[in-house]
Amino acid sequence: MNLPNILTIMRIIMIPFFVGAFLTAGINDWITLAIFVIASLTDALDGYIARKQNLITDFGKLMDPLADKLMVMTAFICFTAADIIHPLITVTIMAREFLVTGLRGIATAKGKVIAADIWGKAKTVSQDASIIIVLIQRASGASGESVFGILATVSIVVMTALTLISALNYCLKNKEFFKG
Repeated sequence: MNLPNILTIMRIIMIPFFVGAFLTAGINDWITLAIFVIASLTDALDGYIARKQNLITDFGKLMDPLADKLMVMTAFICFTAADIIHPLITVTIMAREFLVTGLRGIATAKGKVIAADIWGKAKTVSQDASIIIVLIQRASGASGESVFGILATVSIVVMTALTLISALNYCLKNKEFFKG
């Protein structure tokens, strides 16, 4: 087991701690934020190390994006449960992730690779940024009318738009996988 794969596994292990901290509001709001930031940093770090040291494995190719999706979806499910965001936003995010993952699975079965593009990367950055902003707003106790409240709302709107654009882009670029 190499270091990038250990970091990926650590990210998955962090998920229940994220949920536990999120569900026990108060001082744990800062812990929730710290867990998510650490998870985000390990994501960047494991990819960098894997590429730099040529430690790319089949395990990493499968589990790294899965770990990312699990953490992000967990955060948005928590936000929905806490009535921070509308359930439709969470469903949109989850539907996009399942759609693109399914397309990638079909492509792989046909010997092709669907790589992440600029829209997918923008979606990922906007999701992480939105989660961090919402967690800062929650931890600081800032109201919806505060700078963080407005920033959280704007970031969620932008993130949702990028999620939809990314889904549409993947579908249009890979429409041959919808045939037959």
